[in-house]
Amino acid sequence: EVRLEESGGGLVQPGGSLRLSCVVAGFTFDNYALGWFRHTPGKEREGVALLNGRYGNTLYANSVRGRFTVSLDHAKNTLYLQMNNLKSEDTAMYYCAAANRFFGYLPGPNQCPYWGQGTQVTVSS
Repeated sequence: EVRLEESGGGLVQPGGSLRLSCVVAGFTFDNYALGWFRHTPGKEREGVALLNGRYGNTLYANSVRGRFTVSLDHAKNTLYLQMNNLKSEDTAMYYCAAANRFFGYLPGPNQCPYWGQGTQVTVSS
């Protein structure tokens, strides 16, 4: 059974940092792409970052490139999203997701069959 469980969300001031974690179980990383999405009420769920489980190459949304970093610790079966210089517009529910292949672009939500339950990130002073 594939399972993804996020943690690390919270309240942070603008300009601050947070690191989200996603513990992954039930599959071999080499065969999947792992990523982070976020959702704000009234907007579509958007891809934020994607990592190729086999080769480690990454993709980022334009809105977060240079501020967010996605990484994978194979020993801990954990995907991370380091978020620096956070802005109010980064406020959202963040989800960890897995896709059956690395697309070479940020996939849509319907291209990722596996999801975590989400963790809330709020950026506010």
